[in-house]
Amino acid sequence: MTSPQQARPHLAGNYAPVGEELTAYDLPVTGRIPAELAGWYLRNGPNPADAASGHWFFGDGMIHGVRLEGGRAVSYRNRWVRTRSFTDGARTYDDQGRRDLTVGPANTHVIRHAGRTLALVETALPYELTRDLDTVGAYDFGGKLGTAMTAHPKVCPVTGELHLFGYGMLETPYLTYHRADASGELVITRPVEVPGPTMMHDFNLTAEHVVFMDLPVVFDLDLAMAGTMPYHWDDGYGARLGVLRRNDPYGEVRWFGIDPCYVFHPLNAYDAPDGTIVLHVMRYPELWRRTGDVIDRRQEAVLWKWTIDPATGTVREEQCDDRPGEFPRVDDRLTGLEATYGHVTCGSSLVRYELGSGAATAHDFGPRRTPGEAAFAPAGDAAGGPGWLMTYVYDAGTDRSDLVILDAGDLAADPVATVHLPARVPYGFHGNWLAD
Repeated sequence: MTSPQQARPHLAGNYAPVGEELTAYDLPVTGRIPAELAGWYLRNGPNPADAASGHWFFGDGMIHGVRLEGGRAVSYRNRWVRTRSFTDGARTYDDQGRRDLTVGPANTHVIRHAGRTLALVETALPYELTRDLDTVGAYDFGGKLGTAMTAHPKVCPVTGELHLFGYGMLETPYLTYHRADASGELVITRPVEVPGPTMMHDFNLTAEHVVFMDLPVVFDLDLAMAGTMPYHWDDGYGARLGVLRRNDPYGEVRWFGIDPCYVFHPLNAYDAPDGTIVLHVMRYPELWRRTGDVIDRRQEAVLWKWTIDPATGTVREEQCDDRPGEFPRVDDRLTGLEATYGHVTCGSSLVRYELGSGAATAHDFGPRRTPGEAAFAPAGDAAGGPGWLMTYVYDAGTDRSDLVILDAGDLAADPVATVHLPARVPYGFHGNWLAD
């Protein structure tokens, strides 16, 4: 008999879920953890509690956290996010077709804003967590958030505002933009008209603009009823970028056509001195034309640069590199500002791009060792200054995982420190360094 793991690749190997919640203290370390690092490295990802799910994207969220302090790896803990779907099997839609935004796996990202730590998935409300990763409950900004929340909100490093959006699948508006002030109060909500229910996973923020990506991966009810990824490529939908001025949040969204493609994750965006808007993104030429499988080896993302020219109404599209990769990140203190460097996970390597020249430096983790997304931890107060990159690395030879800390300014060097974890960390999605 074929096991679920054999039948579904997203449940096999290091995609397979772990079955226990652990707490371990005084973790062994190779190298030396910088004494300046005091806080939590947290990363979210799907980990179905019943060891079965229809798609990698559907599993219950589990946060894996390592506590660093005083040059020590103080502890590791992993905890499921106890959403209503996890605790009582609640459904997204009831028998009358009404949507319950508290139902979702909360499995994609984990952020902190205005003192709250939130586990996110783009199809539901966020779930608030305690410092020890216990679940507080669904969070709706005091009743003001009436849509799902993107898993990729952006914090403006200048104002402290949280920019976010929600997209719909069966009901209009298909896209709604929101903004919370630095204290966490939701102060702006406005619908944005788009032709249909596309999967808008992420968006772009600059000092002056919000840029939406309206791309041709469209909701498919038949796929949803079949229990798989409910989106497919649509040649007839088109592709465009929508630009909204931050100082006129209820104003016009101006749309700019681009070549059909898909983007899960932008690297960063900024306003150039010449009046253009520059975006670096991980661009797929297409996605899910034939299948909703999460890993489609026919198409892979590479780094591209889009330059929006409001004066001419055009977008210049340029490929920056040819190596496949995903999970792009910058120093978060440069979100929406021009950054010198960006980091992308490319197979067994982590690549640091010099975005002006296109030069790249790679750190290869070695045979059978696979890194995930790398978060930036700053050393000092200067945005864009020195710091470290942190990522969980899976070792197929030992079937264990490490937290690896690299010097962001010397990526080709040996790791600064490797924290050896008591268990395997399955492949997952996004996380952050949350400094004390």
